Amino acid sequence: MNINEKIEAASEKLGALLKARGLVLSTAESCTGGGIAAAVTDVAGSSEWFSGAFVTYSNQWKMRQLGVASETLDRFGAVSAQTVSQMLEGLLKNGGADLGIAVSGIAGPGGGTLEKPVGTVFIGIAGNGWQVVRRMLFAGDRASVRAQTIETALTMMTEAVAQLTARR
Repeated sequence: MNINEKIEAASEKLGALLKARGLVLSTAESCTGGGIAAAVTDVAGSSEWFSGAFVTYSNQWKMRQLGVASETLDRFGAVSAQTVSQMLEGLLKNGGADLGIAVSGIAGPGGGTLEKPVGTVFIGIAGNGWQVVRRMLFAGDRASVRAQTIETALTMMTEAVAQLTARR
C-alpha cells in the first residue's frame, strides 16, 4: 500500500470512528498546509464529523488565530512540542470540535538545523482534558515528509479515539 492509499484508509477509518461516537474533529496545520483537512474531507460525509481547519503557516498566524504565545515561539521555535501544545489549546478553544490535531515541522528541503533536521515534525492530538505531542523524524523529500505527517497524525488520532471509546 503506498502512502496515498494509507492516508485514504486512515481518513476513512478515523471518520467511521468519529461518526459512530458522535465526535467532531478540527485541525491546526503548519507544515502540512491543510493536507490533513484535505484528506479527511475527501471522505464522503465528513461534514458530520469534521468542523474545519486553521492553516497557520506563519508565526503571526499561529499567534493570531490560535493564541500561541510569542514567548513560546521565541524560546522554543515554531517547530516544538511547546508550540504544538499551544496550537492544540487554541484549536480546541476556537475550533468548535471535541478533538484536535495540530502539526508543525520542517518539511524541507531547507530550514533544518543540527538540533532540528529536515523531517523533524511535532504531531499533537488532544481532546477534552487530554493531550499528546510526539516528536517524529521522517525521511524523504518535502512531499514525503508531509505525506508521512498526515498519515501519522490520522493514525494517532484513530488509535486515541479507539482507546477512549474502549474505556467507556
